[in-house]
Amino acid sequence: MPKRGPADGTDEDTLAEPRPGLFRRFLGALSDIVMPPVCLVCRTPIGDHDALCARCWRDIDFIRPPLCDRLGMPMPFDTGGIMISAAAAAAPPAYDRARAVAAYSGSMRTLVHALKFHDRHDTRRLLGQWLIEAGRDLVPDAEIAVPVPLARRRLMARRFNQAAILAREVAHLGGLRYEPLLLERARATQSQVGLSRGARQRNVAGAFTIPARRAYQVQGRKILLIDDVITTGSTVGACARTLRRAGAARVDVLALALVTDRGIVPA
Repeated sequence: MPKRGPADGTDEDTLAEPRPGLFRRFLGALSDIVMPPVCLVCRTPIGDHDALCARCWRDIDFIRPPLCDRLGMPMPFDTGGIMISAAAAAAPPAYDRARAVAAYSGSMRTLVHALKFHDRHDTRRLLGQWLIEAGRDLVPDAEIAVPVPLARRRLMARRFNQAAILAREVAHLGGLRYEPLLLERARATQSQVGLSRGARQRNVAGAFTIPARRAYQVQGRKILLIDDVITTGSTVGACARTLRRAGAARVDVLALALVTDRGIVPA
C-alpha cells in the first residue's frame, strides 16, 4: 500500500515525483549555458532562442493590410473591402493570391541570404512562424504545401532547397500535407538575378513539370506554393500555370519576402 502524507492524505510517492516539465526546463537552462541565445541576424546575445534583437526587429519592413488581394502588395489606404492593385488588374497573375512576410530589405534580406547561401537552418523555426502569420488567409484554404523546386545542378551545389525547408515548416505548423517532389524542374534556367521582367518570364517558361506518377495528387487540390522571395512573380507564376494545367483547383503563393513598391494605387 502507498504511504500517506502526514496531513493532507497525499501519497508520499506522488510527493517524490518531479513536477511535469521540470527536467525539460533544466535541460533548457543547461543548453542556454552551453549555447546562449543570440539574435538570428546580428548574433547579439538576447533572452530567447529563435528570435531577433530589438534593433534587427525594427529593421524588418513587415507587410500588413491593406493589401492587394492578388499580389499581396501593400496598398496606401483601405477601402473596407477586397482591393486589387493596378498592377494586378493590368496583368493578372497565374496564381490566385500571394502573401509575403516582409519587404525584401534590411534584416529580412539578411535572413533570406543566411538561409539560402550560408546554411543557416537555425532560422527555420522563426521563419516558419512568420509564414503562418503572413498566410493566415491562405493556409486554412490549402491542402498541400509545395516548394518551388531547384534545378538539379543548383541543388547538388547547395545541398538543400531553401523553399523546401520553409514548406516543411509551414506544412507542420499549418497541418498541411507536404509534397516536396510534386513539382520538378523540366530544364535548367539561368539565374533570375539582374534579368528584366520579360527576360525572367522567358527564362522560366516551360521550366516546370509534374511527374506523371504524381499527377493524381494535383487534380482538384488546393495548393499552397512556397518560395523564399517573390521578385516579379515570374517563377511562382510559371509554377502556378503548371499546377493549373494539371487540374489544381486553387494555387496560392506564400513567401518570406516580396520585392515591392509601396506606392501601388488600387485600380
